[in-house]
Amino acid sequence: MKVSKTQAAENRAGIVDAAARLYREKGLDGVGVAEITRDAGLTHGGLYRHFESKDALAREACLRAFEWTITPLDALEHTGCATADTDTPADITTADHFRALVHGYLSTSHRDQPGQGCPAAALATDAARAGPAMSEVFAQGVERNIQRFMRVIEGDNTERRAQTISTLSSMVGALVLARATAAGNPELSEEILQTLREQLAPGSQD
Repeated sequence: MKVSKTQAAENRAGIVDAAARLYREKGLDGVGVAEITRDAGLTHGGLYRHFESKDALAREACLRAFEWTITPLDALEHTGCATADTDTPADITTADHFRALVHGYLSTSHRDQPGQGCPAAALATDAARAGPAMSEVFAQGVERNIQRFMRVIEGDNTERRAQTISTLSSMVGALVLARATAAGNPELSEEILQTLREQLAPGSQD
């Protein structure tokens, strides 16, 4: 049966979404084409009707993964609920928004759900080994994260960018360590997250 253009587009999007999640959960080398297409509800051969290679899929899935949202507040940037000047809801201060992003990123739920979370923490090592094409895609995603956080940091552009890079690098490193220690020493894992939350954005999110 011939597939309509609309259905073909939906199938392609389903493959990309499945790959973006599975790669973050298992790594670029930890999941095969068959598992991705099965998760998307398609046959193995269906993938190559949409992508020239598995590497091409991996690059597109990586970009899609960087569309993740940290908190419901972060998701408002993709709706009409933000102010024109700040991209922040009118009744939320910049400091509140920054704290929400930091605490959301360094949360137990984010640690325990890599497939729904930040690809920088889940895939950085894999991306470094995957060659120049993937490195370029990954760099685009990292820059997207930098621009997102700069919106909720005060100061001139140079200061904001420097603070953003420092903050993101600290958070990514903390999340990687927290995931690596979670099974063997859960107390240490939580201590890492809590320490960075308190240092980077003191205050309760209750």
